[in-house]
Amino acid sequence: MALDPRTPVVVGVAQTLRRPDDPASASAPVDMMADTLRLAADDSGAGAALLEKADSVRVAAVLSWRYTDPGTLVAARLGISPRQTVVTTTGGNSPQMLLNDTALAIQRGDVDVALMTGAEAMYTRLRARKVGAHLDWERQAPEAVPTEVLGDERPGVCDLEMSRSIMLPIQVYPVFENALRAAAGESIDEHQRKIAELWSRFSAVAARNPHAWFAEEKSADEIATVTPDNRWIGFPYTKAMNANLDTDQAAAVIVCSVEAARSAGVPEDKWVFPWSGADANDHWFVSERENLHSSPAIAACGRAAFGLAGVGPDDVGHVDLYSCFPSAVQIGAQELGFGLDEPDRPLTVTGGLSFAGGPGNNYVTHSIAAMVNVLRDDPGSLGVCTALGWYVTKHSVGVYSTEPPPNGFRHAHPQEEVDARPRREPVDEHEGPAAVESYTVMHERDGEPALGIVACLLPDGRRTWATTNEPGLMKSMTLEEFVGRPVTVRTGGQFDAS
Repeated sequence: MALDPRTPVVVGVAQTLRRPDDPASASAPVDMMADTLRLAADDSGAGAALLEKADSVRVAAVLSWRYTDPGTLVAARLGISPRQTVVTTTGGNSPQMLLNDTALAIQRGDVDVALMTGAEAMYTRLRARKVGAHLDWERQAPEAVPTEVLGDERPGVCDLEMSRSIMLPIQVYPVFENALRAAAGESIDEHQRKIAELWSRFSAVAARNPHAWFAEEKSADEIATVTPDNRWIGFPYTKAMNANLDTDQAAAVIVCSVEAARSAGVPEDKWVFPWSGADANDHWFVSERENLHSSPAIAACGRAAFGLAGVGPDDVGHVDLYSCFPSAVQIGAQELGFGLDEPDRPLTVTGGLSFAGGPGNNYVTHSIAAMVNVLRDDPGSLGVCTALGWYVTKHSVGVYSTEPPPNGFRHAHPQEEVDARPRREPVDEHEGPAAVESYTVMHERDGEPALGIVACLLPDGRRTWATTNEPGLMKSMTLEEFVGRPVTVRTGGQFDAS
């Protein structure tokens, strides 16, 4: 079958990492991106000639250094003059969303060769701060703007959530985890073993990944056991169960039309095709969601992406689910129809954010790059990458294969389906009885509990949040099941256990 010359295809990928001894001598994120794009061009077999044909440079927003239009700086370092630069908004969904958008732009004829990239230098930034080193990295003027900003930049939390210290991923995702445990009817010990074993399997994949930050397999006991180096963060998560932000890593993906790939001389054994994609968000604020253990948006995106590709979850050979915390993986697996423990189909091709790294908004650029290489090694198989931003809020899904898509790249945005789902009304202030829906306990660095946080359902079904600093109560929350426990919420957001 003759291929439509406008069919989008991934032709080059690369990943890099560094651990600089001297922060002051480390190169800036835009230099990391440029270097990694050169490697991706080499990976394609076309080299610099492919970079010179690029008409779009597309960047996942950088968190470790302030850039307003990073694509322009990357292009300058590559010595190219694209007619378009794109940067995403904040969110781990950004790379897959960006690839979906890129594939559509190529298919329409708006773009021929697109350079997708991202980088973070948190490792260098943190060490520079510790030793007082100056980072002489280029700063952009505020008036430097890209051709396009892609994504939704609404804040991830509402005023109620912020007032109850529900504002950081390390505070929110353990609340999802405890809700998952209660929904599954598992004890604290049973569930802790389950997620530790899941994360151990992820570490085993990272141990085989040459681009992983921590390429070392860890046992479930090592992950679950609290030690000075593996302290509690937000119950039930030890440090090893949290995303690792402390890395310097970059990744790049080059996407072009079949026509441009042939013109540049990219060998066809390098080609990996996006088959389908979907993007949607759950009810924006966690407080509005029907429950705290599912994601209608992931489910809708999965149904749409599978339907457009003409496949189902059983047809997929390789999977990478967004893996900032174990709860994100479990929710993704249950909504997409993947088992948590399938020996021939682990739920990551990188090792995930705790072990492989890829922090900030850019992890999925790494997972797409890794998936491309996995599919090249297993021609004809299907791969799925998922991405999410904020608090299981913004979602993106992509289906890939070395085989051309039967009907060209297809994309869906099933937002209306998600918006029609039931939602709860958040309550800022409540005085009276409530039931704990889920909870977490945040800990200090010395391991002592610092703040107990509960999501509560009121008798009329509305939701509120409350906190406690009472040491005995916080300790009990880590030892006993508190989901379903009756409490009394006080005006101002404190609660007492009944």
